[in-house]
Amino acid sequence: MADANEFQPHVLREYAMLADGVRAALLGPRGDLAWMCVPKWHDEAVFSTLLGGRGCFAVTPTDRRFVWGGQYEDGTLIWVSRWITSEGIIECREALAYPGDPHRAILLRRIRAVEGTAEVRVVVDVRAGFGHHAMGRLREDEGIWTARSGPLRIRLSGAAEAKAPGGEIEFVVKLPEGRHHDLVLEVSDVELPDELIQPDQTWTATEYGWHRQVPEFENTIAPDDARQSYAVLRGLTGAGGAMVAAATMGLPERAEQKRNYDYRYAWIRDQCFVGVAVAACKEFPLLDDAVSFVAARLLEDGPNMRPAYTVDGGRVPDEHDVGLPGYPGGSSKAGNWVNQQFQLDAFGEALLLFSAAAENDRLDLDQWKAAEAAADAIAKRHSEPDAGMWELNNERWTHSRLICAAGLRAIGRHAPARQGAQWSAQADRLIADVTEDCLHPSGRWQRSPTDSRVDAALLRPVLRGALAPQDPRSVATLEAIRKDLADNGYLYRFRQDRRPLDRSEGAFLLCGFDLAMALHQSDKPLEAARWFERNRAACGTPGLFTEEYDVEQRQLRGNFPQAFVHAAMLEASRRLADEPPPWGGLQA
Repeated sequence: MADANEFQPHVLREYAMLADGVRAALLGPRGDLAWMCVPKWHDEAVFSTLLGGRGCFAVTPTDRRFVWGGQYEDGTLIWVSRWITSEGIIECREALAYPGDPHRAILLRRIRAVEGTAEVRVVVDVRAGFGHHAMGRLREDEGIWTARSGPLRIRLSGAAEAKAPGGEIEFVVKLPEGRHHDLVLEVSDVELPDELIQPDQTWTATEYGWHRQVPEFENTIAPDDARQSYAVLRGLTGAGGAMVAAATMGLPERAEQKRNYDYRYAWIRDQCFVGVAVAACKEFPLLDDAVSFVAARLLEDGPNMRPAYTVDGGRVPDEHDVGLPGYPGGSSKAGNWVNQQFQLDAFGEALLLFSAAAENDRLDLDQWKAAEAAADAIAKRHSEPDAGMWELNNERWTHSRLICAAGLRAIGRHAPARQGAQWSAQADRLIADVTEDCLHPSGRWQRSPTDSRVDAALLRPVLRGALAPQDPRSVATLEAIRKDLADNGYLYRFRQDRRPLDRSEGAFLLCGFDLAMALHQSDKPLEAARWFERNRAACGTPGLFTEEYDVEQRQLRGNFPQAFVHAAMLEASRRLADEPPPWGGLQA
């Protein structure tokens, strides 16, 4: 029987993610699947050792003296774990069958003896309800195990030699050099089909699914990383078009400072970032998904559109504790307090998304009505304080109003002349309004009428065309951000207090990629490339980004992986592949 403390959390940089568009699993260096929610992203976890709970599916060398490595197969979320032991080399090919079934998670694990004899220990302990429901009704028939855990049905194939002491399935697989062994775990909230999964066919379908979905990205300066980031975004996006912000909950941005949230939901802003990024690359499926989801929310909720939804378009649950110890330094709160917020900038980002779609002739009539709804919402609510891009206290944030001006300008280019002129005039009024109450005496933008600090979010309105990069306000803001918020090749959101930047929070990788694009836009391509490369390297071993990066400790911080950082890397790799635009524009 596995010790409850056997599979402890790792530092985040060592985790790989498997995903199928419906759910994700986090895989640690000991072959331990430490996190997976079933059937969907925001449902309860069946593997929760990541947060100190029970439930795990591990394939680990029996020789405890090993070193770990691994890599993704190019342009996929198929991971290959690799262990070098004192006896030889073992690999385990890992994936969630792709594309995912809305009710049934199918985990594929193929153990291979690459060099010498392979011997691995397998532990299967599916525990629904964040680890609170042990497996029951365990039965074995010719190597096929079935069980129940809470409301979920379980089937494990490839476990002929297994035993189930204490309700956990355990066994050892021993293979001669050159041979492989398949394990297939199914977890479903509906009755499992009678037909068993055929590993060879399912692996082939999964490979084909990824290769069909992920482009080459030869029009970028980093095609390999662009493909990987796109695969991450594809894996976080379901058939209904919604993309979750991250696969996890409760991972701390700063230890014991209560900055740990549940990101297993679809944020409007984040989805818009992704849509604009892929449109820049002229790759449209994820753009279409984003437009479909965001337009539906606007048509349903209009000016009351919420900042985030479940992937089904429902209300995000309020915060509640699920009764786990939490990741070290974090907590185990599910749900999110975002329901209580108004975020004006989301309407501007939606217009930028719709403009990118219209630019590529991918906006239908109903979606144009959604764009009109977003513009109307800005007209009605632009004077209200909002939580802003960083989801803080309510203020009349400069960034929120300027990004709305950028969105109005962008969508106005695709509107009939009269409507376009109205939206352009609306954008002019917004900029005049911001200039009146948020222009710092030094000539740069400040965060809000009551906060004179500079903010890295203020790069984005210029990138999106609210003002020209040569405008004195844009130039002064860019220089202030570089002077006050940059350190050691990384960028921070804003100064929290008088402490050094890195003592208050991690560097924000989204902001670092934004600065690379802003410098490129301002005809500083060499400096832009330096910023791009510095931030591109701030990932874990599998190439996955979190929201924040602890520069001093070289550690990832926050929920994992963070979709909008992958989108920013993708967009920057595309923008920097071109000569700086002579007219200084990087609109959506």
